[in-house]
Amino acid sequence: MTKHQLQLEHATLHFSKTGSGKHTLIAFHGFGQSGAAFHALAHALSDRYTVYLFDIFFHGESEWRLDEHPIEKKTWKALMEKFILDYGIDNFSVLGFSMGGKFALATLESFPDRTREIFLLAPDGVKTSMWYSLATYPVMLRKLFRSMITHPNRFTSIAHFAHRVGLIDKGILRFVESQMNTEEKRRRVYYSWVVFRHLTFNMSSIANLINDHHIRLMMIVGKFDKVITPKNMRALLRHVKTYELEIPDTGHNGVIDASIKILKDKVHPR
Repeated sequence: MTKHQLQLEHATLHFSKTGSGKHTLIAFHGFGQSGAAFHALAHALSDRYTVYLFDIFFHGESEWRLDEHPIEKKTWKALMEKFILDYGIDNFSVLGFSMGGKFALATLESFPDRTREIFLLAPDGVKTSMWYSLATYPVMLRKLFRSMITHPNRFTSIAHFAHRVGLIDKGILRFVESQMNTEEKRRRVYYSWVVFRHLTFNMSSIANLINDHHIRLMMIVGKFDKVITPKNMRALLRHVKTYELEIPDTGHNGVIDASIKILKDKVHPR
């Protein structure tokens, strides 16, 4: 495994390269992880793919140096275009887990003619939650959300109130608390949500790209996932002509492990 980086003026993306397969797979991890989260998966697919494991901004070694200024799709396209040119990549498959789903979709949207396959593992970006919209778009609410970095009691009070009135269930409450239980985690949540807020997608348009360019779509979502539910994936799947949907018996955090066997058994690059 070798380490590499991409640089634009205000951004540095770190990634690792592994595997010896003749096809290229680009992978984007979930919140609180780094590219290392896919080591076992990359190893399982190493005879079929050369795998590039990216660290998303605010994770691993990657850096975003514009504070709260959102990353635009054109900036992401410029970064990935540089990557494609620097490494002589003609076409590729792309994989995203949870938050990484946004970056997988942004990559597909930027390069549909180069994308052969897209593997979405419990992906964010298919259906935007009400909480994400409230926390990132209205300026006043965004300021309140930022204040929770150093005043976690405000977050705790709001989260438990939402649970009491039935807006979120106990499983989601536990998940959110686990991601917000230190100042470092709260800061990462805030900047990830705010800086990535322009990475939104029209599912009908994404489906048209998949259909028109004959891109293979495989979706893997945990049966017991309370964060990214199988039902919410219909926002994309109902527009796609052909797709593969796997629903293993796991929750959100177990999706990557469950995906290793599924992908090893079912991925056969053209």
